Amino acid sequence: MRRKSHPSREYAVLWGLAVGMTLLAHTLAAQAQTTGSVTGRVLDETRLPLPGATVELNGMTMDMEAETVTGMDGTYRFDVVPPGLAEVTFKLINFTTVRREVTVTAGGLPTVDAVLGVSLTADITITAPRTFRNLAEIDNPSENLVGVATAASEGAITAAQLSRRPIMRAAEVLETVPGMIISQHSGEGKANQYYLRSFNLDHGSDFATTVAGVPVNNPTRGHAQGYSDANFLIPELVSGVQFRKGPYYAEQGDFSAAGAANINYVNRLDRPLVSLSSGTHGWGRVLGAASPAVGSGHLLAALELNRNGGPWDRPDDYQRVNGVVRYSRGDSRNGFSLTGMAYNADWASTDQVPVRAIASGRISRFGNLDASDGGRSFRYTAVADVRRSGVKQSTRGTGYVVRYGMNLFQNFTYFLDYPETGDQFDQVDRRVILGGRLSHRRLGHLGERHTESAVGMELRHDAIDEVGLYGTVGRQRISTTRRDDVGQTSVGIFAQSEIEWTRLFRTTFGLRGDAYQFDVQASNPLNSGTSSVGILSPKISTVFGPWDGTELYANAGLGFHSNHGLGVTLAVDPKTGEPAAPVPPLVRARGAEIGLRTVKIPRLQSTVALWTLGFDSELLFIGDTGSTEAGRPSRRMGIEWTNYARPTDWLTVDVDLAFSGSRFTDDDPAGDAIPGALGRVIAAGVTVEPERGAFGSLRLRHFGPRALLEDERVESEATTLVNGEVGYWVSDRASLVLEFFNLFDAEVADIDYFYASRLAGEPAADVEDLHTHPALPRSTRVVLRVSF
Repeated sequence: MRRKSHPSREYAVLWGLAVGMTLLAHTLAAQAQTTGSVTGRVLDETRLPLPGATVELNGMTMDMEAETVTGMDGTYRFDVVPPGLAEVTFKLINFTTVRREVTVTAGGLPTVDAVLGVSLTADITITAPRTFRNLAEIDNPSENLVGVATAASEGAITAAQLSRRPIMRAAEVLETVPGMIISQHSGEGKANQYYLRSFNLDHGSDFATTVAGVPVNNPTRGHAQGYSDANFLIPELVSGVQFRKGPYYAEQGDFSAAGAANINYVNRLDRPLVSLSSGTHGWGRVLGAASPAVGSGHLLAALELNRNGGPWDRPDDYQRVNGVVRYSRGDSRNGFSLTGMAYNADWASTDQVPVRAIASGRISRFGNLDASDGGRSFRYTAVADVRRSGVKQSTRGTGYVVRYGMNLFQNFTYFLDYPETGDQFDQVDRRVILGGRLSHRRLGHLGERHTESAVGMELRHDAIDEVGLYGTVGRQRISTTRRDDVGQTSVGIFAQSEIEWTRLFRTTFGLRGDAYQFDVQASNPLNSGTSSVGILSPKISTVFGPWDGTELYANAGLGFHSNHGLGVTLAVDPKTGEPAAPVPPLVRARGAEIGLRTVKIPRLQSTVALWTLGFDSELLFIGDTGSTEAGRPSRRMGIEWTNYARPTDWLTVDVDLAFSGSRFTDDDPAGDAIPGALGRVIAAGVTVEPERGAFGSLRLRHFGPRALLEDERVESEATTLVNGEVGYWVSDRASLVLEFFNLFDAEVADIDYFYASRLAGEPAADVEDLHTHPALPRSTRVVLRVSF
């Protein structure tokens, strides 16, 4: 039997609900009359909304604490806020922290918007060229100082800065790092010479480079340890260069003691582009790139064809084919990308030559002594990158596989060792690299103090099919010095936490652990073997400020570099057969730095860093014998002053000064100077870039003299070059540019060495001499750039 509802009871319930809602409405109305609300929007530097940003409201003259997160459109709102003065704090993983004060009135609705800049250490995928901006170019730079960096020598080069520089070689993208010099001593297809912080980094040792998430430096390399061949770079695709110097960062491992650079490629271009270039000395280049929408993502595709002869009597005949394909979905914080890169190059080379051969008239300044020198190289890469971000955390995973190969035919001593056939040799490297990186970042609290922590792991395995050294004549093999197979595996684990103790003081504590395993199967069984080793590297950074647009930094840390795997198991010299001592697998580095960063002067960012760095052993790989020797302990110290100013929207000025000194720290009668160490770098430039019409830039590049022997009795000359460009906007989508290099045709050297050699016909004895590779003479290139 169904029970009937009683009408009077239903009316009573409805009446009670109506009364309750009326009372609630009156209460809210009363509160609205006595309290206020705060609302706003959070954007990134490209003016896109930032969802998931944490927004905190803390009363300064009222009793209230509240927290919320921004929605998909970047907006937030606080209601029922008591009248008074409050502080609104905006935080997001990988971005700077911004704080704003707001006055709340009864019934008021003040709006507090914020633009968060990308941190210089951000672990995100850069999706567009405008992601990074220099602090000197934004409206309120002082409020973006918190979280932007943990050291004065840390920074980022924007895509806009790169576009204003004439670039002679692809690797000169790295010369945007303050205090760094890129040069060459051989054919253009070979990895460049790198100089930074009083180091002659050879072809990359102690400077770690990453491109599109993939490490470039190769350990246990056929030519040099840490060999960093960046010739596959396409400058027009670079969205920014994040750089760090010193061993103060738990995320950086092998080869990073002097510095590290992370070069990002864009996921998409604003418009398709074509660049056509032709110039003196047989220069020619064609680049086409586009990123059409495909499904819910974008497909970036770029193809570069390049040739270059150079001023040499025997032209380099450098031929390069280079391509990138990337499919991506999502944004910088949530999404994925799949990237393929392919590079192939072939070249002849004019290496450094003895000054006596030029002085005697045997060869010209741009002549050579072995016309068959040269090389070929290839690099094929596949990369997968995935990133996921929540309200207070982010995770990123990157995996890669690289197939790499190189042959280098070189003859540095001519007829010193083999008077009948000559000393040319072929250095061979064939390897497959498998690796990946996983990192996780999280915002949190230690009591009432804000923290930002990161943990991660890196794994890399180099399956080196062949690392070999062969005697050759005219590129034809006549003997084998050594031919080895190497398996080298490294695992790195890191953790760090930044703690904001007060508004004016924060610290970052970090710890990194690395483990290595070497498995060498040498052509001489005496040099075969396995070895395993590990090392721990603690780090600490402190930041004071900001005060009036200025922050102070103090940093210290331990780092390391690995030695060549063939030296780890070495028992006999591969060339002479004499007993030889193995080298330690890992060598300790110790560094410290104090500095400041200021944006107090409007439209100027200036940093100063005073640093020191020491190694238990200098890295020394003897490429022409395939052996490794333990170097001497060393100490370097110096000062850097970096300035970037944008006084108007159309004028940019930058001045970078770096002065340093270096010494071996042990007692040796040979002397204590470090050969090749660079003591002075001056770089300066001015760019005029109006919205329409003509534009241009002029750059000065100076690096000082270098001792070439331990006793300093031989020293190189300083090198000063002036480069630049002038251009005209034919339309808003087309420009015509004239690039010029070595404007004043200075007869200076790119690099100098001092060692013994023997020319054909000279007495059967070695002759010590200065060997030089001249800087390129005055040259020009005409570039037509068109976007669609």
